[in-house]
Amino acid sequence: MDRDAYVDKMKANIEQWNAKISEHEAKTQEAQADMKIKYEEQLKEMRAQRDAFEKQMKDARETSEAAFDEMRSGFEKAWANLSESFDKAMKR
Repeated sequence: MDRDAYVDKMKANIEQWNAKISEHEAKTQEAQADMKIKYEEQLKEMRAQRDAFEKQMKDARETSEAAFDEMRSGFEKAWANLSESFDKAMKR
Protein backbone atom coordinates (compact mmCIF):
# COMPACT_ATOMS: atom_id res chain seq x y z
CA MET A 1 0.00 0.00 0.00
CA ASP A 2 1.49 3.32 -0.99
CA ARG A 3 1.61 6.36 1.24
CA ASP A 4 -1.42 8.13 -0.28
CA ALA A 5 -3.59 5.03 0.05
CA TYR A 6 -2.45 4.60 3.64
CA VAL A 7 -3.22 8.23 4.47
CA ASP A 8 -6.65 7.90 2.84
CA LYS A 9 -7.32 4.78 4.91
CA MET A 10 -6.32 6.59 8.10
CA LYS A 11 -8.55 9.55 7.18
CA ALA A 12 -11.46 7.14 6.69
CA ASN A 13 -10.78 5.64 10.14
CA ILE A 14 -10.71 9.10 11.70
CA GLU A 15 -14.02 9.95 10.00
CA GLN A 16 -15.53 6.77 11.43
CA TRP A 17 -14.26 7.73 14.88
CA ASN A 18 -15.69 11.23 14.46
CA ALA A 19 -19.06 9.72 13.53
CA LYS A 20 -18.98 7.47 16.61
CA ILE A 21 -17.97 10.39 18.81
CA SER A 22 -20.86 12.46 17.43
CA GLU A 23 -23.22 9.57 18.05
CA HIS A 24 -22.07 9.27 21.66
CA GLU A 25 -22.32 13.02 22.15
CA ALA A 26 -25.93 12.91 20.93
CA LYS A 27 -26.69 10.04 23.30
CA THR A 28 -25.09 11.99 26.14
CA GLN A 29 -27.27 15.02 25.38
CA GLU A 30 -30.34 12.82 25.28
CA ALA A 31 -29.39 11.16 28.57
CA GLN A 32 -28.87 14.56 30.16
CA ALA A 33 -32.34 15.64 29.02
CA ASP A 34 -33.83 12.41 30.39
CA MET A 35 -32.03 12.89 33.71
CA LYS A 36 -33.24 16.47 33.92
CA ILE A 37 -36.82 15.26 33.48
CA LYS A 38 -36.31 12.62 36.17
CA TYR A 39 -34.78 15.16 38.56
CA GLU A 40 -37.68 17.55 37.94
CA GLU A 41 -40.16 14.74 38.66
CA GLN A 42 -38.32 13.89 41.87
CA LEU A 43 -38.28 17.52 42.92
CA LYS A 44 -41.99 17.81 42.22
CA GLU A 45 -42.65 14.73 44.35
CA MET A 46 -40.43 16.00 47.16
CA ARG A 47 -42.14 19.39 47.15
CA ALA A 48 -45.57 17.75 47.28
CA GLN A 49 -44.50 15.63 50.24
CA ARG A 50 -43.03 18.67 51.95
CA ASP A 51 -46.25 20.63 51.39
CA ALA A 52 -48.33 17.79 52.81
CA PHE A 53 -46.04 17.62 55.82
CA GLU A 54 -46.27 21.39 56.34
CA LYS A 55 -50.06 21.10 56.25
CA GLN A 56 -49.90 18.39 58.92
CA MET A 57 -47.69 20.66 61.05
CA LYS A 58 -50.19 23.49 60.66
CA ASP A 59 -53.06 21.18 61.59
CA ALA A 60 -51.09 19.97 64.61
CA ARG A 61 -50.59 23.53 65.81
CA GLU A 62 -54.29 24.26 65.50
CA THR A 63 -55.61 21.17 67.33
CA SER A 64 -56.29 20.69 70.98
CA GLU A 65 -53.78 18.85 73.15
CA ALA A 66 -55.97 15.73 73.22
CA ALA A 67 -56.32 15.70 69.44
CA PHE A 68 -52.61 16.33 69.05
CA ASP A 69 -51.75 13.27 71.09
CA GLU A 70 -53.83 11.22 68.65
CA MET A 71 -52.18 12.88 65.64
CA ARG A 72 -48.65 12.43 66.92
CA SER A 73 -48.15 8.86 65.70
CA GLY A 74 -49.40 9.78 62.22
CA PHE A 75 -47.19 12.85 62.29
CA GLU A 76 -44.14 10.79 63.20
CA LYS A 77 -44.89 8.24 60.43
CA ALA A 78 -45.26 11.05 57.91
CA TRP A 79 -41.92 12.50 59.00
CA ALA A 80 -40.22 9.11 58.66
CA ASN A 81 -41.71 8.63 55.18
CA LEU A 82 -40.70 12.11 54.11
CA SER A 83 -37.16 11.64 55.40
CA GLU A 84 -36.88 8.30 53.60
CA SER A 85 -38.17 9.81 50.36
CA PHE A 86 -35.67 12.65 50.55
CA ASP A 87 -32.83 10.23 51.22
CA LYS A 88 -33.81 8.03 48.27
CA ALA A 89 -34.15 11.01 45.95
CA MET A 90 -30.76 12.37 46.98
CA LYS A 91 -29.11 9.00 46.33
CA ARG A 92 -30.52 8.89 42.81
